[in-house]
Amino acid sequence: MYKVFVNDKPLFLTNEISKETDFQLFLLESIDIEHLIVKMFQNKIQKAYLYHPDEKEIMKTLKAKIPVNKAGGGLVYNKKGEVLFIFRNGKWDLPKGGIEKGEEIEDTAMREVEEETGVGKLRITNKLDKTYHVFKRNGKYKLKVTHWFEMQSDFEGIPQGQAEEGIEKVAWLNPEQIKEALKNSYENIKLLFEKENTFQ
Repeated sequence: MYKVFVNDKPLFLTNEISKETDFQLFLLESIDIEHLIVKMFQNKIQKAYLYHPDEKEIMKTLKAKIPVNKAGGGLVYNKKGEVLFIFRNGKWDLPKGGIEKGEEIEDTAMREVEEETGVGKLRITNKLDKTYHVFKRNGKYKLKVTHWFEMQSDFEGIPQGQAEEGIEKVAWLNPEQIKEALKNSYENIKLLFEKENTFQ
C-alpha cells in the first residue's frame, strides 16, 4: 500500500478492499484523478482509497494519470545525533528539491541539502523510503515523488537558509525538539520519522 498526501490528507493506493466505512473507495483505473484531487484540496474528501488489483501496477497506473516530479532530500545527522530541519511556509520540513537533467538522485539530495541549508561535508549512509504528495503549480496538479536519504555531516559552521526558497530558519534539532517540530510539520515528514523509529 502507498500513501499519497493531497493537501496533507491521505490518499491510499491499495490492492485490498477492507470493510471500513469512514472513507471513499474509488477504482484507480477509471477515476478522474484531477476531480478527486480538487475535492481533497477543497476539504470535501478527508481521505480516500484508490483500488487496483495488482500491487505492482498501482503506482505505475497513478503516474500515467498525473505528471510526476522527482525530488531528492536528506535526513541529515550531525556528530551530536541532531537532525537538520528547515522552517518555511510556517512549518518544519526537511531539505529537499527537484532533480536536474542528467543528475543522479543521490546527487540531487546532497545538492539540495547544501543549497537550502548551507550544510556541506555530507555523506549518504542509508536509503530511506520514498514519499508521495500532490501539489499544484501553474494551475496543474503534479505528483511529487521524493527519494529520501539518511546522511551524516561533519559540518561545523552555522547553517544558512536559502532565502530565495523562502527558508526562514535552519536548525539542528535534538530528539526532544524533533518531537515538538513534528507537531507542526507535514504528514510525509512524520511518516519518515515513524519509519525511522528513532524519535518515538
